[in-house]
Amino acid sequence: MNKGLLSDARDGLSRRDLLLVAGTAAATIASYSNGAKSASQPDAFSIKDVKQGEDIFTYISRMKGSFEPTIYQQIIGAANEFKEGDQAIGVGADNDATRRYARILLTNTKLADLYARPLFQDDLQQLIWQTTDQAQYEKVKDWTMGELKEFLLAEPEDEIRGVMNGLTSDTIGCVPKLMNNEELVSVSRKIFNAMPGTKLGAKGYMGARIQPNSPTDHPDDIIWQVFDAFSYATGDIVIGTNPVDSTVNSVATVERALKDIVDTFKLQDVIPWCVLSHIDVQAEVGDSFPKTVATMFQSLAGTDDCNKIFDITIDKILKYARAKKGQRYGLYFETGQGSEFTNGAANGVDMMVLESRKYGFSRAVGLELAKVQPKGAWLHVNDVAGFIGPEVFKSRDQLVRCCLEDLVMGKLHGLTIGLDICTTLHMTVSLDDLDWCQDQIMPANPAYLIALPTKNDPMLSYLTTSFQDHVRLREKFGFKVNDAIWDFYKRLGVVGKDNRYTANYGNPLWVYFQYRLAKGDKRSREQVYAEGRQKMREIEKRGVDIATGHGRNRWDLNHTLSTKVKGLYEDAKQSLWTEFTPEFIAGIPDAVSVHTQSRDRNDYIAHPMSGEMLNAEGLRDVERLRDAWGEDIPQGQIVISDGLNAKAIMDDGHLAPYLEEMRRLLATAGVAMSNKNIVVTSGRVRAGYRIGEVLFARANPNSFRGILHIIGERPGTMHHAYSVYITVAKGKRWSEKDIDHDITKLVSNVADTALPPNEAARETLTIIREIVGRNVNGSRRYGE
Repeated sequence: MNKGLLSDARDGLSRRDLLLVAGTAAATIASYSNGAKSASQPDAFSIKDVKQGEDIFTYISRMKGSFEPTIYQQIIGAANEFKEGDQAIGVGADNDATRRYARILLTNTKLADLYARPLFQDDLQQLIWQTTDQAQYEKVKDWTMGELKEFLLAEPEDEIRGVMNGLTSDTIGCVPKLMNNEELVSVSRKIFNAMPGTKLGAKGYMGARIQPNSPTDHPDDIIWQVFDAFSYATGDIVIGTNPVDSTVNSVATVERALKDIVDTFKLQDVIPWCVLSHIDVQAEVGDSFPKTVATMFQSLAGTDDCNKIFDITIDKILKYARAKKGQRYGLYFETGQGSEFTNGAANGVDMMVLESRKYGFSRAVGLELAKVQPKGAWLHVNDVAGFIGPEVFKSRDQLVRCCLEDLVMGKLHGLTIGLDICTTLHMTVSLDDLDWCQDQIMPANPAYLIALPTKNDPMLSYLTTSFQDHVRLREKFGFKVNDAIWDFYKRLGVVGKDNRYTANYGNPLWVYFQYRLAKGDKRSREQVYAEGRQKMREIEKRGVDIATGHGRNRWDLNHTLSTKVKGLYEDAKQSLWTEFTPEFIAGIPDAVSVHTQSRDRNDYIAHPMSGEMLNAEGLRDVERLRDAWGEDIPQGQIVISDGLNAKAIMDDGHLAPYLEEMRRLLATAGVAMSNKNIVVTSGRVRAGYRIGEVLFARANPNSFRGILHIIGERPGTMHHAYSVYITVAKGKRWSEKDIDHDITKLVSNVADTALPPNEAARETLTIIREIVGRNVNGSRRYGE
């Protein structure tokens, strides 16, 4: 999450928040009961046989005597290719025979029946119905899903456009279930939804979202990654930064830095910028600092329940769409299969259909934008496939499948859809595997991909597409970038009149020099280059790589940087499998050592839910601690877990300074803390919630009690960073055993090379004070 989640309950979760919550906190099944949580997995769904010509509803009636919504959801889910996330909520097929039978039933089912019986009904489903073109629906309502599949494979784009707005999101979400990868590519490569007045999303074009992330939100880190992207002639749809600190002033600082680049190079009508904080924060920045916000971002979910966790509603997003009246740029959404189930809000629906519902949400917003934007609706969607981790799916083949499914669903919704072809470092997808995945997916022609200086994101700790990958893919598949930005790259001197790269290719110093010239700087090239080299050295010391030049091929990293990236990858794998040593635990003051239900590290990584509950012995130890308190229940308890990176906790200068400063600050503030430190092996974030529910079950129902959960973040950067999850609630809430992410705040990226532990302790106290409503001094949220 952000370096400090210095926000109140309305601010919701950012993309980084979701990564840490989903990756570190892990998954929960939709039927997860906070009163009786279990690490066991639900049974897979089985179909033994089907009758000739039988559809889904006839089958359910034959087997159950009447319609049963749960069985309906299971049949639809069982038609999917195997993914761990579907298995986790009990809608995955038990074997290939069941999968084949489910597809037969789906093939025979009419679209009108799918329309009449949505897999889950909430406000989002109502919006999807309201924004489905009824005239087009009348053309197809009597088709079976099999007939729809054949139509999509056989007919040209114009014919498909005549019916696709009449398809509900449930129907579109069922289309890929009936297609193999080659068929998905075939459909995707003939449907294109270009951004109005541009070539973004057009056939033969494949652009980039520059993602200049910084572990400290340092403007120089961000600016120079943009210069770097421009030096590789990469970036055309948006310059979008994931913030560490989502406070208004911090977001405004980054927005201004990005705006300055766009303004200096006179690209205001060519490429927008965006800081991917919660949309409410972006709106507040826009109000407080006019004209600093261009495109506005938000993560979307496929159910009302999950969108509530993101702190958004349909009305809120539609309001923001209307507020774009007369503006050039609109909204930017990110989605991804699995976010609902990892947040316990899937409501029994499979990941693919829920992803399709997000696109239905997006389509509806696009219709609203089209009413108010003079040049057409500027709306695009980035599908962040592979972002959560192995609890959703594990392999490179599954990643390819997911991307192809999502492209077809997005395009059938009329969206300009791009991809984040990515993997977390605790998945079994390597750096080389990502190249293979790109090559399998590119024939489907996504609108754009993410772009970093290397495959390794310095802040989000995951692997995705590099600037050099874009160069390779453009050359291999003949893709172009938006014409307007290509003209800029020519003016910049990175691309020549002959459309070939110049000697300035891969040289961010040259781009910086052009930037300084555009600002009227009269210094010589040598002087500007010297200044630029110094800035690059400072940036790299902060753990942000700037790519220069190339290796043997024009699309290869230079040898030094390539070696470094591979080293970070190997360190991440080692960090992932490292456990707390007995010596380290013994060195923690007053440690109470407990274990979760994970049998070992492999079980912990493969089955995230096993790390959310203590084993029987650990639970007894926590109960003994509670009983020892008697009536004198402290106000807070510190919990320390390994998470996905035990090194982040064990590295010298990481844990001890935070503990010492945190306890000193709390004592000074008059907060009575437990004198014990509970140390959890194989612990996820929710393990901290469960500990608090045991410890504070007997607390005064009207007084605040809190858990500070220190936990290792995902590995993948030089920082070995940890986070502090801050959960403060009244005794009544703890005793009701319904604590979850919606009330938790976060300080993240804590390391001696990132956010210093002492400063992290001060931010923790600020957040606690905000939660309990006390006067706050030094709150970065309010710019003090």
